[in-house]
Amino acid sequence: MSNCIFCNIVQHQGSAQIIFEDQQAMVISDRNPQAPVHLLVIPKKHIDRIQNTTEGDEALLGHLIILARQEAEKAGLNDKGYRLVFNNGRQGGQAVFHIHLHLLGGRAMHWPPG
Repeated sequence: MSNCIFCNIVQHQGSAQIIFEDQQAMVISDRNPQAPVHLLVIPKKHIDRIQNTTEGDEALLGHLIILARQEAEKAGLNDKGYRLVFNNGRQGGQAVFHIHLHLLGGRAMHWPPG
């Protein structure tokens, strides 16, 4: 989608600090970090919201989690912990309507998150 910021980044048409990329997904630094480590794991396939995923997206969704785990390990977060978050819909905090997984770490995460 031409008006989707993440689609543009995935196509290397937008600016982002790319941490990792493979055939299915990309990991970038969040431009407005909410923790010392705040990365976004973005699928290359455009899916606007979680409720629009299908059974055919199971492997892709699992891949996003595995990439987040790998990046958490690289960032040294395994011993102290980290948080993975999918925001879904406006009331769920979703600002960009292309699903993405937030990896947050490097500080204590409180509950409830707000």
